[in-house]
Amino acid sequence: MSPTDRLKGLATFVAVANAGSFTAAAERLNLTNSAVSKSVARLEGRLGMRLFERTTRSLALTEAGATYYGVCTRILEDLEQAETVLAAQRAEPSGNLRIDLPTSYGRLQVLPVILAFAAEYPKLRPNVSFTDRFVDLLEEGIDLAVRIGGQDIWPAAVGHRCLGAERLVFCAAPDYLARQGIPTTTEELADHACVLYGKADGSVSPWLFSQDVEQVLPGASRMVIGNGEAMVAAVSAGCGIAQLATWLINEQLQRGELVEVLPHLATKGLTLYLAWPRSREALPKVHALVEQLSAALTLG
Repeated sequence: MSPTDRLKGLATFVAVANAGSFTAAAERLNLTNSAVSKSVARLEGRLGMRLFERTTRSLALTEAGATYYGVCTRILEDLEQAETVLAAQRAEPSGNLRIDLPTSYGRLQVLPVILAFAAEYPKLRPNVSFTDRFVDLLEEGIDLAVRIGGQDIWPAAVGHRCLGAERLVFCAAPDYLARQGIPTTTEELADHACVLYGKADGSVSPWLFSQDVEQVLPGASRMVIGNGEAMVAAVSAGCGIAQLATWLINEQLQRGELVEVLPHLATKGLTLYLAWPRSREALPKVHALVEQLSAALTLG
């Protein structure tokens, strides 16, 4: 017997169980009573057991029939859900799309991708917010978020995809290095003025080093700034040395406005993630944007 015939038998059996009679099931399925009765009889013959207790006045599931009914309904529900997902993926992304992005990374790296995505799908209405604080996707109704720095265990209700880790380098402006000298060791680095990142809670982010490098604390901080782009401006103005992600300063390095120092101390930084509510991942607007951002932002 083919898989298609098996599925027809399952659907007919469930329809009879739900309707409570062969006649009612036949009407719902647009079949004859005889066709429905023969389908159930073939199913019982294949299984080698009775699924219904039949009398002249009633039709009831046997114990085995009740067990089999539970299995069949789950199979048919899974098939329906799969068809729904596929149909949704064929639909054009449209409607409101709530997106939350890290402030600097979002503006410089993610927003251009979203603008191109919105141009491709004119029925879409993106609502983009920029924040570096923790955002609860489920509580705040976010469809998709980009995160720098994730968590070891994600909630079961949140889907996520890793985009790779950022690369951190030490850098400074050429005029600063001309005045203060170029550090060649971690000890010399600690003696330089430094521009550090200030977190929202008032603490300061430490420098990151690979495990095989002796860690040193930053020297006297020249400035503490709570925004990545503002840090770039301060370092470009000659205020000191900073450890910054390459995605933030690639253009400045290419133009010679900043110079990488101590290249052997370059290291991996925080991990980048896409995150979304699993309850919305089958929506065309969410599914399509996840794929487009993954293709554009995944780090090598």
